[in-house]
Amino acid sequence: SMAQGASIRAFLGCKQFAVVGASTNRQKFGNKVFRALLSEKPGQVTPVNPKADAIEGVACITSPLDLLKQVKPNELAVSIITPPAVTTKVVQELLQAGVTHIWMQPGAESVEALHASQQASVNAIAEGPCVLVELGFHDDT
Repeated sequence: SMAQGASIRAFLGCKQFAVVGASTNRQKFGNKVFRALLSEKPGQVTPVNPKADAIEGVACITSPLDLLKQVKPNELAVSIITPPAVTTKVVQELLQAGVTHIWMQPGAESVEALHASQQASVNAIAEGPCVLVELGFHDDT
């Protein structure tokens, strides 16, 4: 939809990007989403993975909120590829911190997270669009 297109453009217009659920395994969705954003926005994308040191050569952080030392909450875009129960918690933390651009990748959404982001009137992308499709990402690995 046009509204969704505008949401995606606003998301991609942010200064910094965090990928929650980024994976070191190149076969996994969490790694592909990270690589897709990284190729589109080099130097602006940070993987969030408490168990890994780095992904694709970029140092990991443990929480997307760590980036709020560098950018305002409305300049941070967060892509989420986590199990729905984790997504609920992540989205609550983001909304409390004032983050306004959140993209729940297909399969990561939870009813609670969708409801909370609707209530907060933020730019939440969910229930459909996949960042890999939107960015025309083709995996050559």
